[in-house]
Amino acid sequence: MITLPKENLTGVAEGSKYPNLPLHYLTASSIIGDEVYNRADEYLGKIKDVMMDVYSGKIDYYIIEFGGFLGVGEKFFSIPFRLLEVNAGKRMFIFDQPKEILEKAPGFDKDHWPNTNLHEYYDYWSFI
Repeated sequence: MITLPKENLTGVAEGSKYPNLPLHYLTASSIIGDEVYNRADEYLGKIKDVMMDVYSGKIDYYIIEFGGFLGVGEKFFSIPFRLLEVNAGKRMFIFDQPKEILEKAPGFDKDHWPNTNLHEYYDYWSFI
């Protein structure tokens, strides 16, 4: 028989005020809109969406919105989950690529998302 923690049964938290520290879980809604920087502290964009593999139940990749101004000229990139690092203290993600790489890299625009098989797009990051 599985024993559930008391707070799961009553809704009253009895443990730590911050039970998710060190950070272990994030909601999709808390990730969408988060900023992405590189290790040089250059702003690379923000997370536009989170893509989950419905067969494995795991996050496969993030969609990052890069560049543009007032909704014009931005590019979108599909970045594999494994290539982004959470910086919980600053509430942002780290993508260890120079800004110039994203400026030159192939992306897609908001009106022309690639097919569901995005591996040809995000495999690009494996070769850099």
